[in-house]
Amino acid sequence: MSSHFLDYFSELEDPRIERCRKHELLDIIFLSVCAVLSGADGWESIEEFGEAKLEWLRKFVPMEHGIPSHDTIARVMSRLNPEALQRCFIGWVQAVVSLHSGEIVAIDGKTLRHSFDTTRRKNALHMVSAWACGNGVVLGQVHTEEKSNEIKAIPALLELLDIRQAVVTIDAMGCQKDIAELIKSKRGDYVLAVKKNQGQLHEEIREAFELDQNEGCGKLKAAFHEEIDSGHGRVEVRRIWQSTNLKWVPSALESARGR
Repeated sequence: MSSHFLDYFSELEDPRIERCRKHELLDIIFLSVCAVLSGADGWESIEEFGEAKLEWLRKFVPMEHGIPSHDTIARVMSRLNPEALQRCFIGWVQAVVSLHSGEIVAIDGKTLRHSFDTTRRKNALHMVSAWACGNGVVLGQVHTEEKSNEIKAIPALLELLDIRQAVVTIDAMGCQKDIAELIKSKRGDYVLAVKKNQGQLHEEIREAFELDQNEGCGKLKAAFHEEIDSGHGRVEVRRIWQSTNLKWVPSALESARGR
């Protein structure tokens, strides 16, 4: 773990004046990452984790001057270049988490609770994350102040990720030609939700499946699957129709020919 970690984070620039450095930057970053992965949720709990695990930490990094105070940890981490830190972290995560062919990478946006600041007139923080379903880890995140800005955040996140042979799933917000082209250019596949934000395509798909089901013409040759789950006092029925026949969806056929 340590060699991979130190290699990926060694490019970070230390924001402190050299004569003021008591604790090594990589020691502080290694401590912080290990603590957070172990459940630490604040600067003080990171310091407490370090004090409890100092002997173990020294197997990987020197920690010559012991564990830094929580004030030092907060000051150093807050002064790091966030974009550079994100690149290092995502590079490290992708090095230790291998995506298998067909792995599902779910991209979704969430608004962080209590992240708004009314006194400073700051909106709640909105994060767009890439979740590797098979491995159960977040591969990367980018933030945006508005949910509507997800369209800009999704390409920025995809550019950071290695999605070769993975299947990227995105909700209707990300159903954009440019996003689909970017995924294909990075040798990934995609499943995009289509809603009324893509009015013509949505209507054509709806009409094609309605004709197939109601008139029984079978032009789509759609496969069907049904799942029934019960729990929490309710029964959920999921019905899925699937077709690879684009002939009856003109907009989709035109896009496919364009590629």
